[in-house]
Amino acid sequence: MSQALKPYRAVPPGHLISRELEARGWTQKDLAAIMNRPEQAISEIIHGEKQITAETARQLASALGTSAEIWMNMEANYRLHLAEQKEKEGLIERRARVYALAPIAELVKRGWITLGQTIDDLERSICTFLEIPSTDATPVLAANFRQSPDREPASPSQIAWAKRVQHLATRQAVAWFNRERLNQAIPDILAYAERAEDVAQLPAALAALGVHFVIVQRLDKTYLDGAALYIGQSPVVALTLRYDRIDAFWFTLMHELAHIVLGHQGVHLDQLYDDSSDRDTVDQKEQAASQQARDWLIDASAFQSLEGLARVRHFSRALVEGFAGCYHRHPGIVVGRLHHEGLLPYKNLRAALVDVRPYLADWIDVAAPRPAENAA
Repeated sequence: MSQALKPYRAVPPGHLISRELEARGWTQKDLAAIMNRPEQAISEIIHGEKQITAETARQLASALGTSAEIWMNMEANYRLHLAEQKEKEGLIERRARVYALAPIAELVKRGWITLGQTIDDLERSICTFLEIPSTDATPVLAANFRQSPDREPASPSQIAWAKRVQHLATRQAVAWFNRERLNQAIPDILAYAERAEDVAQLPAALAALGVHFVIVQRLDKTYLDGAALYIGQSPVVALTLRYDRIDAFWFTLMHELAHIVLGHQGVHLDQLYDDSSDRDTVDQKEQAASQQARDWLIDASAFQSLEGLARVRHFSRALVEGFAGCYHRHPGIVVGRLHHEGLLPYKNLRAALVDVRPYLADWIDVAAPRPAENAA
């Protein structure tokens, strides 16, 4: 089957008319007089502002010694070219709107959305993921989202991360939630803070207290450590494991739980570790949550004794392990606190900062781990 040929470049009819006039030494006014048309109409035709009709094509053919079909075909090709260009520009604008909403390539790579075959498919996929009616809408994290005026607005990547957290949490079954019951259960939660492997039991323990637990690794160019938010009346604690250290894990977890126990409503996206000044100083709720987390992990009186030791003794491994054992905490939690408070150089005792990811690997980016298959 033969394929219809299209011109490499659509030439505006007015361009050819101008060349015909130049070859004859005519002006637009001359052509207007010959065709008995207003000069403005001839100018609009030459500049592409006015389309060539069948009647105009016949008049041009008579005036310039051509066929009317030439002008009709040229006009049709040119208008089709303009329509195709407009459609392409429209598709580009639509894609630009989609890519402004979220880091599309990374979401596709993680399997959170699909590109589909057309721009319509992509728009439907991202709108479903972000829970917005159209790509013109602005995604929000929750109806009760509150952003502190002292903090930067959530970025599209942060919102996309939080949406993934929400999607996973809604698929989890948790018990009825009561804030006072959670507060009273903090010592039970901290019972898992003595051995690194015991963190694997935390998701079930939190679910029994009505708290969703989700791990979603951070998206590229975001530096979130965790978040506290709500689905209906049920709180969600989400971690990124950005720093795979037992001290970072426990401090972030307790910081997010502190938001919940202290009654901080809305969505809290937390970046707790960076190279800049302490972010807790810019937000009273963040400061309160961090202080509560520190006090839960190592209470104030115990830490005062630790500070006293810092003034008279060198922090050896044996000393740290002995202190940690007395308070039923993993030594890495103590070392992390000493590093943060400047009581111990960061290069010292880093072997205590063990990884927790191996014990939580099955929880990363899933609502719940798949049950192990029974052995045959």
